[in-house]
Amino acid sequence: MANVKALNPEASPEAAFGARLRSAREAHEWKQDELAERVGYSGRHISAVETGRKPPTLRFSRALDACLGLAGTAESFERAWAEIRNGSLLEGFPEYLGKEARAAEIRLFEVGVIPGLLQTPEYARVIEDGNVRRGTLSPEQARERVEFLVQRQASLVRRVAPMVIVVLDESCIRRPIGKPAVMDAQLARLVEFADQPNTTLQVAPYAIGERRPFNRLVNLLTLSDRSVVSYVESETHGRLDRELTSVLPLVRAYHQLQTEALSQADSVAMIQQVRKGTS
Repeated sequence: MANVKALNPEASPEAAFGARLRSAREAHEWKQDELAERVGYSGRHISAVETGRKPPTLRFSRALDACLGLAGTAESFERAWAEIRNGSLLEGFPEYLGKEARAAEIRLFEVGVIPGLLQTPEYARVIEDGNVRRGTLSPEQARERVEFLVQRQASLVRRVAPMVIVVLDESCIRRPIGKPAVMDAQLARLVEFADQPNTTLQVAPYAIGERRPFNRLVNLLTLSDRSVVSYVESETHGRLDRELTSVLPLVRAYHQLQTEALSQADSVAMIQQVRKGTS
């Protein structure tokens, strides 16, 4: 009998996925080749995912869910994949996404890049292609991230749509991402966003200088029970916070930011002016 490699699910999110996959397979008393035949992959692929040598993909995770009857459940492999691909290494982000999809009000601030909820697929694809060139993602992982972002955006299309309030640092609209046509379409998307009945868009101009209270992404969610949670992020760390003593100062600072930012009309005018330089 071949040696079975011991798994350490604590080593990484990918390792936890692999250990859970092996556990599910063995619970059904399937060999790797037997599971592979059911999901349309090779036994070698199953082995590589179980041992963490190959990261799971969205298509693979969905095939597992269909085979094991887990699609749409809290225990689905697709959900585990989403946590791996979209921030499980940044504490709090997976939980934030779940709350974002149910929030009554969403407030966003970003520096340097358009927030994901407002990105066009082409803009998002350019960003992920940059990750591929740097070697931090595979091409398939990059495609899946863009697909997941589109799904994340779609989750906000509901019978009672959330109020979405966005303040962008001026750098977001002036930093070129991709070819001019990509940036022009992205800026056009911002103008369309501002015209919706449940949205507010403002630009925080460079001129406000030290009066800008935030230097990195800040997200604030108002939930259906009117409680507020915050999510802030650095290059290597994310934090979801529900404590009123730490969330309330962020809410106050966000209101102060809105008073310093341009009005929506002036913000749209600035975006349209920048667009003239991208056509």
